Amino acid sequence: MTLDPGVLLLVLLAAVLHASWNALIKAGGDHLVVTAIIMFVPIPPAIAIVLLQPAMAAAAWPYVILSAVVHWIYFGVLIGAYRYGDFSQVYPIARGSAPAMVAFEAWIFEGEALSATETLGALIVSAGIVSLAWRRRGGAVPTHEPKAIAFALLTALTIAIYLLADGMGGRRSGDPLVYVCWLFILQGLPLAAVTLWRRRGRLAESLRPNLTQGILGGAIACVSYGIAVWAMSVAPLAHVVAVRETSVLFGAALGALVLKEPFGRYRILASAVVAAGAVLLNLGR
Repeated sequence: MTLDPGVLLLVLLAAVLHASWNALIKAGGDHLVVTAIIMFVPIPPAIAIVLLQPAMAAAAWPYVILSAVVHWIYFGVLIGAYRYGDFSQVYPIARGSAPAMVAFEAWIFEGEALSATETLGALIVSAGIVSLAWRRRGGAVPTHEPKAIAFALLTALTIAIYLLADGMGGRRSGDPLVYVCWLFILQGLPLAAVTLWRRRGRLAESLRPNLTQGILGGAIACVSYGIAVWAMSVAPLAHVVAVRETSVLFGAALGALVLKEPFGRYRILASAVVAAGAVLLNLGR
């Protein structure tokens, strides 16, 4: 099964947007504050939408609650990963396992079996994504690299769980927009509360230099994940996730061009592998 061209283009847009707001977190001076602002920005419009729209179907509530809880863990380990590692190293590892893991989960829980070609495509996408983070042999290994990799792998696990939850929840919600709004509310409010407590006494000092980045990142993240949940509600989970995780290509480019992190020919080759895997996955049966 292939993605409809319109869905494909929207998911690619979501990939670009996702890489962009993650780069804003990495570039921010206070990662916790930037993340909290990003998650708080969608809350006011989300509250307005859930008050105006019909109620979400009861069958979706377990999924949105599970996703919100896993997102809290996700942001914690993601902040830890960015504290210790380069964006262009952490981001590919964190996103890399998602296509293969979600393909397996979708088969188990939603009965979405993949053909041999589609399975190979999902595995190639994951392999190419993770290889983007490898360093050239003989290069110096930063002191904190093991911590960065460990946090990135934990982040990958949370991603695989919440993507499946949101794919299944969006389908059962009756309205993916209302589902996404409830998710923004449930994941954003506790994170804002934790940030207020962690930065008590110096919140204004932390907010000032990070406010613009956070607001911009929040608007971008809102659109990006809204597209992703909608796409997973109308198309196969593994296909949507594999295309969305090509965000690592944009993330690697942002890391090199904006954050001045090393890129090189090896990562160009790895990027080509990711693209080839995505094409295989969408060739159909």
